[in-house]
Amino acid sequence: MTETRIAMVDDHGLFRESLGRLLESTREFRVVARCATGAEALDALSRIEADIVLLDYDLGDETALPLLSEIRRRWSGLRILMVTAGLSDENTLRVMEAGASGVFLKHSSPDRLLSAIRKVAGGEVWLDDGSFRSLLAGKRNRSEMLGRAQPLTPRQSDVLRGILDGLANKEIAWKLKTSETSIKAVIQELFQKAGVRTRSQLVRIAIEKHSADWLKT
Repeated sequence: MTETRIAMVDDHGLFRESLGRLLESTREFRVVARCATGAEALDALSRIEADIVLLDYDLGDETALPLLSEIRRRWSGLRILMVTAGLSDENTLRVMEAGASGVFLKHSSPDRLLSAIRKVAGGEVWLDDGSFRSLLAGKRNRSEMLGRAQPLTPRQSDVLRGILDGLANKEIAWKLKTSETSIKAVIQELFQKAGVRTRSQLVRIAIEKHSADWLKT
């Protein structure tokens, strides 16, 4: 039987040790790295060969998302199973979009974890019912946010153009032949659609995320 080589990344030493003992109690799994930080993980993965990374989402004061993306960039063939105490709907979506092969919740049974690892090792995706519902909710929430962010009304589009041209509220009002109070109200509508609070944030969001629909000529 071919062994599945596993690298563990978790900042809780007791969990790493107990999980390592569980995995090595079987003939099919071999732990090749036990890391507490992202830096340790990248160093270890550059020196050893692994098939799967069991990655905790919370690594001290930072999340594992940057590490997940970096691992996928450097070692595209590595499978990554996020092993976590819990994730929000949005973070579940982010983790899967970043290239994870699944999400496993730590409160689940050890036998279930072994099943998850086997499935991921076989090239499949692991999502239990809760994580699957969280993933769908994350996609739904994002779709609703994008839906609220578009389209712009003609007046909103004109005001946004004025802001992008660096015009003050009074100048935009003069150009559009309306009151400054009216322009301020439209700007608040734009803030709400973009989910921002300042003009500079609005400009950044408009350019980075909505140039295809908000900035049409």
